[in-house]
Formats: sequence, structure tokens, C-alpha cells
Amino acid sequence: MSLSKAASEKAERVEEIKNLILMYKVIGAASLEKVRANQLQELRRKLQDSVYMYVVKNTLMKRAVAQSEDKPGLEKLEEYLNGPNVFLFTNLNPFKLLLTLEKSKVKAVAKAGDVAAHDVVVPAGNTGLPPGPIISQLGAVGLPTRIESGSVWINRDTTVIKRGRVIDSRLAAVLSKLGIKPVEVGLTIKVAYDDGVLITQDQMQIDLEGTKRSLEEAYTNAFNLSLKAFYPLPENIALLFQMARQGAYNLAINAAITAPAVMADLVGKAHAQMLSLSAKLKEK
Repeated sequence: MSLSKAASEKAERVEEIKNLILMYKVIGAASLEKVRANQLQELRRKLQDSVYMYVVKNTLMKRAVAQSEDKPGLEKLEEYLNGPNVFLFTNLNPFKLLLTLEKSKVKAVAKAGDVAAHDVVVPAGNTGLPPGPIISQLGAVGLPTRIESGSVWINRDTTVIKRGRVIDSRLAAVLSKLGIKPVEVGLTIKVAYDDGVLITQDQMQIDLEGTKRSLEEAYTNAFNLSLKAFYPLPENIALLFQMARQGAYNLAINAAITAPAVMADLVGKAHAQMLSLSAKLKEK
């Protein structure tokens, strides 16, 4: 390829990136470390409705960023453009983008050094593998076996590795032969640009359960305060009416107010007091 043709193609790629920058509100950079080509294709398919994924050299991305003057603060993105990256163009909120990437992770066959995404349990049953060296390989990772009907069977459900542990080459080979995928592969977002603001990976981390609990606690406290302050809101108005009715009823009973709504209960109360007084008089 001639130098002029290569320069022309690079210029076209830069223009393409600039158009994407103008088209989308959020631009993210995610690491491609340990993401294989087939896994990237699967992620691309899963995200196609909400995220446009674009793999391009960092140098071309930097050139496009430098020429995108309509996006204030975008130049700050350049310091994160190192290592292999895939660039994400989307109109999703950056935090929604992060959650979308987390939910889009795909299961993969393990290689030595990978980390188990969950407790890996090899189920009892027929492996479909013929007897041979596989028997010692299964035994080496703690799987009890037997030979039945010309196949190797696993005797019982067996946990071979816990979540978060590093998978060694021996176990990786066995799991691969058994068709078990213990690893989850996805994109790790490094930084996102959103309408002039640069948000780093650390800033996007959200404790969903903790946040949910905090919101529930805040709602409960606010609701209780509104009841104590008798502050009417759509959420509490029915309960405020019930409290007001109960308060009025108690006042009427205790003050012996002869209102139609409490007359029967007043008579019942008076009757009970009369019976109590009569019993005491008889005792004396």
C-alpha cells in the first residue's frame, strides 16, 4: 500500500470518528484486555441496539478528538487512550452504560490464570468421553469417576473451584473438555465523556444494593416525618385521614361528646362503667 493511500484511509477513519462523536452524546473507552475476537463479536451483537462499538487505533482517535472542537472538554479523554481499546458511542447515561456492559458479559472457556466467575460445580452423570487418560485428568482435579457403558461417568456433583479463585492449566483443560464455561468476559469501561464532563471508572462504580437500601430508608424517614408533621401528600393523605378520624373518635369518647358517630360506643362505655360501679357497691 502506498503512503498516499494509507494517509487517505487514515483521514477517512478520522472523519468517520468525528461524525460518530457529533452523532452521540456519550463517548466511552473500554479496555480490550483479555477479550477475544469471538467474544467481542458476541458483545457487539448484544449491545447493537443501544451502543455502537468501534475499534480503532488510539492515534486516530486522538486525532479525531483534537479536531472535534464542538465537544468542550473532550480533549481530556486523550490521557486515557493507552493500551488496546474499543470505543463506545451511545446516548445512554454513562451509569446506565456501565450497568449495560455488566449485564452483557458472556460466558467463556477458561484459560490458565483466568478467575472463576462463580462456584463451579461439575454435575454427576455421563461425560460422553471414552475411557483413557481423561480418567486420571478428572481424578487430578478431584472428580470421582467410574466407567459405564463405554463412557466415563462422574459419580456425584462436585465443586471444583470457588468463585474468585484462579483457574490453573490442569483444571482449565478439564473444564474445556466437559464443555463448562466458568469465566465471564466483558468490557471494562475506563472513562466516559458526557456533555463536557469526563467520568472515570472509579466514579461510575455504584453499590446498587447499598443505594437501594439508602433510598428505602430515606423514603421511610420522610414518610414518617410527614405523618408526625401532618403534612399532606398524595402518598400519605389516606393515612392522615385515618389518623384524624381516630383522633377525633378518641376525643369524643374521652370527653363524652354526644355525636351521632360515637353515641353507641358512649352508651356502651357508660353501661360498662355502671356495671363496674355496681359490682364494687355489692362488694362493700
